[in-house]
Amino acid sequence: MTEATVMHNRTTTVDADLQRATIAVLRERGWEGLTLERVAQAAGRARSTLWRQGLTIEVLVGSLVGELAADFRGSMFPILTTHGSGRERLERGLVALCELLDRHLPLMLATDEAFHQDTAPGQPPDYLHPFIQFLREGEADGSLAPRGDVVEAADVAFNAVAWTYVHLRGRHGWPAERAAARVVGVVLNGLSTSEGKEPP
Repeated sequence: MTEATVMHNRTTTVDADLQRATIAVLRERGWEGLTLERVAQAAGRARSTLWRQGLTIEVLVGSLVGELAADFRGSMFPILTTHGSGRERLERGLVALCELLDRHLPLMLATDEAFHQDTAPGQPPDYLHPFIQFLREGEADGSLAPRGDVVEAADVAFNAVAWTYVHLRGRHGWPAERAAARVVGVVLNGLSTSEGKEPP
C-alpha cells in the first residue's frame, strides 16, 4: 500500500500504519476475524482511540478497497483511451494489472477477496469491464479468439493472471518483470488466434 494518508468520506483518515495493521489481521484471521480491537492491537493503539476518531471496520476496509479501485481505474484509463488491436490492448491491460497487484501485494497476499468488496458504499466492484472490452475488440479484429463467452474468458484471464502473479511474487519470490512476462504470455497466448499472430 502507499504511504500516503487515505481519506474516507472526507472526514475520517486511515493512515498507512492502520492500513498495514488491517492487512496483518486479515492475513492472520480472515474477514470473519477482522475486528477493530484486533486492528488496534496490531497497530499498537487503543481501540477507544480509533473509535473516537470515527474509525470502524467498514472505514478501514473501505480505505483499502477504495484505494485499490482508484488505482485500478487510473491504471486502465490510459489503455482504454489509446489505440491498438484487441490483443495489444489486452496485453497492456494484463501487464498493468500485474503492476497494480505489485503495488498492493501485501493486501493480495492477505486475502483473495479484495476484488470482491464494494468499491464504495452501494457500489459493487467492476474490474472485468476493461478486459471484456479488449476481448470483444480482439474477437472483432481477429487478433484474439475467446472461444465462447467473452465475459467468462475475461474472468478467466483476470483471475489466471492475478493469482498466479501474486503467488509467484509473494510465495516464490520471482522478480516482478519476470513474473509478469511469463504469466501474461501464457494467458495471452491461450486467447490468441490459432496462428498466434496479429491480423494483417
